[in-house]
Amino acid sequence: MEVDPVSLPLASPLSTATGTIERREGFLVRLEDSPGIGEAMPLPGWTESLEDCREVLETTKSVVRKRGLDTALDELDPSETPAARHGLDLAIVDRHAREAGQSLAASLDPSPSQSVPVNATVGDGPPEETAERASAAIDAGFETVKLKVGARSIGEDVSRVRAVRDAIGPKPQVRVDANAAWTVADARRAIDGLAPLDVSYIEQPLAADDLDGHAALRDRGVEIALDESLRKRTLDEILAVEAADVLVLKPMAVGGIRRARTLALEARQQHLDPVFSTTIDGVFARTACVHLAASLGIERACGLATADRLADDFAPDPAPVLDGRMPVPDSPGIGVDLDRLQTPGE
Repeated sequence: MEVDPVSLPLASPLSTATGTIERREGFLVRLEDSPGIGEAMPLPGWTESLEDCREVLETTKSVVRKRGLDTALDELDPSETPAARHGLDLAIVDRHAREAGQSLAASLDPSPSQSVPVNATVGDGPPEETAERASAAIDAGFETVKLKVGARSIGEDVSRVRAVRDAIGPKPQVRVDANAAWTVADARRAIDGLAPLDVSYIEQPLAADDLDGHAALRDRGVEIALDESLRKRTLDEILAVEAADVLVLKPMAVGGIRRARTLALEARQQHLDPVFSTTIDGVFARTACVHLAASLGIERACGLATADRLADDFAPDPAPVLDGRMPVPDSPGIGVDLDRLQTPGE
């Protein structure tokens, strides 16, 4: 197992709760005995720190040499170092699929979808700008648009959503993401304004650990989706209080492709709808997530159309967005051409 430090420049700075990010930094995890490559790109506020990720991956190298890959993976705690675990898990499943001569999707399920629907994120601009971006996305073939809300007053956000709905018509889906900006009272007011506009779901309206509050918001005309809550609470806790209608899963934040798939299957058994998204990752993690969604036949738009957030990448994208969908590469493994691997900035 080799661990290579990498850095991907962003096309524009990314604002997070812990500061502004201009580059995505992390590690490529490579298996020495046969082709297999994974991505461990920690994101402050979502996963472990870059230094913790580096330290645990270096320790894992010796565990791999002494006791094997499976033992090394088992010893990585998905709640403590999810990005590191994701990197190793992805390298392992990529290798397994390559050795079997299967795509990653086919190795996870014998009858995967051939493409995955994705949403267009149209940001948090003023009404006219947001409506124009939403119209452009629909013209490009997207069937779902996502708006950021919560930074303005509820009335202003409702006006922005109304402008989008007026611009794109009744058929496309509109979803909003509040990033835990509201109180329960705020969220109720927002739902009352958004329900007549046929908003499909509100993502993370309340603080991540407020499961009871989220449960109280359900069945008011707009579905409730949880994302950040998975950083604070377990799926069992979410299911126990029926806190959500939709679960937004980031494999790189929950500890790997296979763990994300297990969580999605458990959610489905309890009538919770899973979708997948990324933490603005490189081509390996992003494309693997397309395979994951395809293996489950996901037909609700996923948040995977994020390649344009990067100014450079590790290799050419084998799953570019076309008419609002991302095709599933059918070559072995993740489907990224390792012969064209590059270090951005070289």
